[in-house]
Amino acid sequence: MFLHQKIGRVIPLPIFVFSIERIAMSKLPKLRFAPIFMLLAAVGLTTALPMAGLAPLAHAADDSAKAETVRPEIGTPLQAAQALIKEEKYKEALAKIAETDAVANKTPYEIYSIDRLRGATAARAGDTKLAGSSFEAVVASGRLAPDEQAKIVRALGSLYYDAEDYPKAITWLSRSLKEGGNDAQTRTLLIQSYYLSNDIARATSELQKDIAADESAGKTPREQDLKLLVSCALKTNDKPAYLSSLEKLNTYYPKKEYWIDILSRVQSKPGFPDNLTLDLYRLKAAAVQLQTSVEFTDVAQLALLGGFPAEAKTILDKGYQSGILGSGPEAAKQKRLRDQANKGMADDQKSMAQSEASVNASKEGTGQLNLGYALVTAGQFDKGLALMENGLKKGGLKRPEEAKLHMGIAYQLAGQKDKAIQAFKSVQGTDSVADLARLWIVQVNHPLN
Repeated sequence: MFLHQKIGRVIPLPIFVFSIERIAMSKLPKLRFAPIFMLLAAVGLTTALPMAGLAPLAHAADDSAKAETVRPEIGTPLQAAQALIKEEKYKEALAKIAETDAVANKTPYEIYSIDRLRGATAARAGDTKLAGSSFEAVVASGRLAPDEQAKIVRALGSLYYDAEDYPKAITWLSRSLKEGGNDAQTRTLLIQSYYLSNDIARATSELQKDIAADESAGKTPREQDLKLLVSCALKTNDKPAYLSSLEKLNTYYPKKEYWIDILSRVQSKPGFPDNLTLDLYRLKAAAVQLQTSVEFTDVAQLALLGGFPAEAKTILDKGYQSGILGSGPEAAKQKRLRDQANKGMADDQKSMAQSEASVNASKEGTGQLNLGYALVTAGQFDKGLALMENGLKKGGLKRPEEAKLHMGIAYQLAGQKDKAIQAFKSVQGTDSVADLARLWIVQVNHPLN
C-alpha cells in the first residue's frame, strides 16, 4: 500500500569502507620552482668584475659617480672562478673564491662581490647552505636594486624550501610576499612550508583564506589547496574539519571515493537515525550507484517497508541490468523480492483512488507526501509532486525537515533541478537531515556522472 509504514527493524547495511589516506595527502608532493636558476638569472654570472684601474661597466654611463672597484688580489681569483664556472667546474671555482678569504681589510663592495659570486657558484654546486648564507649577505648589503632584490628574496625562499629548511623558507617566502606582492607560486610554497614544518594551524588558516577568496571572486578553488586542507584536518585528527573539507573538495572535484567516505562518516555520526538509512542510500545511488548485491536487495527491502514498491523495483531492475543481481546462490531470493515489488505496485494501483481520497481527507500532510513520493518514483511526476506540495502546505508533520528533504529528492527525480535545490536549501537545522540535504545540493550541482 502507499501509506508510509513504520520500519520495524533496520536492515544492517554494510558500512562504507575507504582508506582516507588515499584521499588526503599524507605525504605532500614536493613542488620545485628551480630556485637555483632563479638565483643565477638574478645575479648574472657572466658579468665581469671591475678592477682598480679599469672603467667598471656598471658605472660607465655616469662619469660623476665614484666608480666602485675590487683590488686585483680580489678580482683576479674571482675572474678565474668565473672562467671555471663557464667550464662547469663549480668546486674548483669555489676554491678560487675561497682564496679571497685571506685578503684583509675588504671594502663593502668587495665583500658584496665575493658573496654574490660565491652564492651563485654554491647554488650550481648544490651547496644549498653556502648558497643561502651567501645570498642572505648579498641582500643584507643594501646594494641591490629593488627588482633584483625581490627576485633574490623569492629565490632564497624557494631554495630553502627545496632544501627542506622550512623555518628559513617561511622567513624568506613571507618577506617575498610582503615586499614583492602576492605571487601565487610563492604563496603556495609558504603554505606548504607551514604544513611541512607541522604548523598545521597556520597552514589551515592560510588555506581557508585563499579558498574563501577564490569563492568570493566566483573562482573555483584549486584542487591542490582543497586537498591540502583535507590533509591538515587529517593530521590533527579533527573529524568535523575533515568531513567539511572533504565535502568542499568533493563539491568542486567530485570523485567516487570522496562520496563513499563522506556518506560513511555521515552515517556513523552519533545520533544518525535509523529512519534516514533509506535516504542515505538514495543519495548514494544517485551519486555513485549501489555497489553490491547486498546493497541492492537491502535497500529495495527498505523501500518496500517504507511503502514504495515502485522505488524498490527500480533499484532491483538496476541491479539486474548491471549484472550484480540474478545469479549466484541468492538469485532465487532476489527474484522473490522483485516479484514482491511487482505485486506491491499492482496492489497500489488497484487501491489508488481509495488511497488518494484518504490522504486528501486527512488533517495532516504526511499521507499526501508519502503517496506523492510513491507516485513520483513510479514516474507519475506531475500528480506526485502536486500531492507532495499540498502535503507540505497542509502541515501537521511530525518530521517537517525530513519532508522537505523528500520534496527535494522528488523534484530531482522529476528533473526539476532548481526546485530541488530550493527544497534542499529550505531544510533547517544541523542534524543528519540537514547533512543529507546539503550533500544533495552538491550532487545536483556537481554530478559525478
